Amino acid sequence: MELLDAGRSILVVIDLQGKLMDVIHRPRVVIESTLRLMRLAELFGVPVILTEQYPKGLGPTHPEVMAGFEALTIPKRSLAKTSFGCCGEPSFLQALDELRPRLGSGPRQVVVAGIEAHVCVMQTVLELIQRGNQAHVSWDAVSGRGEEYRRHALERMAAADAAITNHESVGFEWARDKSHPRFKELSNLLKDGQPEE
Repeated sequence: MELLDAGRSILVVIDLQGKLMDVIHRPRVVIESTLRLMRLAELFGVPVILTEQYPKGLGPTHPEVMAGFEALTIPKRSLAKTSFGCCGEPSFLQALDELRPRLGSGPRQVVVAGIEAHVCVMQTVLELIQRGNQAHVSWDAVSGRGEEYRRHALERMAAADAAITNHESVGFEWARDKSHPRFKELSNLLKDGQPEE
């Protein structure tokens, strides 16, 4: 698996919604890590897609996450879906192709955050890989109803060739060098270390 390249990357935030957020393992870490990923995407010009699974039944995106998404000035899309895997929703595939078209320099790199690890996140990641994308799953921004669900889902995704990463690694890979013009902002964003519960 290659290092991330900001010019080939897109961030996908999956289903961080009300009723689901109430039952996941370590919700605060997931929220804070996702907010940082979105700020990193803003810093490095990486587009963002945010999805909601059947919002009529599960409720809207967590307010902090939605506020972070709405504040973005980079290209972005939000969409509702009923398929568990995002690739089952035609508007998701269209948004991927519009926001991060495939170029000759290598496969598209999809950085993934969201819930639940063993359902919508895992199905999305496996589908993305089957479609020729690289999937980079930020473990600190992914969760489910219990740690075992999360851990085994991450193991299955890794076995399918997903890269298991974290928001700090994503930022440093997008920067690649201390001389990057956004490095100081990256450093300031990450200076407090990993989000705590």
